[in-house]
Amino acid sequence: MIKLEGLKKTYGKMEALKGVSFEIEQGSIFGFVGPNGAGKSTTLKILATLMVPTEGKAYIDGVDVTKYPKKVRALMGYVPDFFGVYERMKVTEYLDFYASCYRIPGGKRKSIIADLLELTDLSFKAEAYVDSLSRGMKQRLCLARSLVHDPKVLLLDEPASGLDPRARVEMRELLRELKNMGKSIVISSHILPELAELCTEVGIIEGGELVAVGSVDDITAQLQQEKLIQIKVREKSIAASALIEENPWVVALNETADGVLQVRFSGDGEEQQKLLRALVLADLPVLSFAESSNSLEDLFMQITKGVGQ
Repeated sequence: MIKLEGLKKTYGKMEALKGVSFEIEQGSIFGFVGPNGAGKSTTLKILATLMVPTEGKAYIDGVDVTKYPKKVRALMGYVPDFFGVYERMKVTEYLDFYASCYRIPGGKRKSIIADLLELTDLSFKAEAYVDSLSRGMKQRLCLARSLVHDPKVLLLDEPASGLDPRARVEMRELLRELKNMGKSIVISSHILPELAELCTEVGIIEGGELVAVGSVDDITAQLQQEKLIQIKVREKSIAASALIEENPWVVALNETADGVLQVRFSGDGEEQQKLLRALVLADLPVLSFAESSNSLEDLFMQITKGVGQ
């Protein structure tokens, strides 16, 4: 349904995308995850025909997004991270305006709008002015706007950003309903746990490069082959950091603001013991040495170079 082949985007000397490639099957929810500035929005804007790639190809339902943008716009709906609404319009007027932009006949618009308001749980706000809606309601209205032409694909850039917990839950339930209707959905976010239970697959992007793709379970299993060790020494020690980095099983090292040395370690328990022994024999004041459990936040930090930068 969606296919990216070596997608690159440069702005002068800056590379926003560095050869991103992946495929998304029809009817799936794909979570596009990465820190701010990783390239998520750039990728979605290219898919939405709002930006032209420097190199590479992108296809939606087999249609080249660069060569045939008008065809692609009929196939997809796009909700940007900063959605715009015409606040002096009523909710029904707002949706009617966008339906007319897609040249939907006037006789069909009323029923389409009624169905969309029911789907997004906004029927009771049909005659309300847009500026009277809460942020969560405006977000759902923008999603309804993207659905007026019944697209096969939805591109959602940070759809839960700024929403309260209840509104986030409501948004997730709505996206599940759209998946059940056969829509293929791409959701960008900088929070992996937010997407863990929702997405069929997840792609993690860092610095314009796709560093992992697969189910959350597959990515977790891959990363849990490495352990995260927390080491605390009495005072900041360059010697301790140097000794740790010399160990062949150390993948990366990072020091937190409170002086804890976070070590990505690929060795087993015996190798951990050897590392601790080396620190003690070097007469370094080790206060604690413990393996940390890998939460989804930990895994995200690991794979996006949160350890070792």
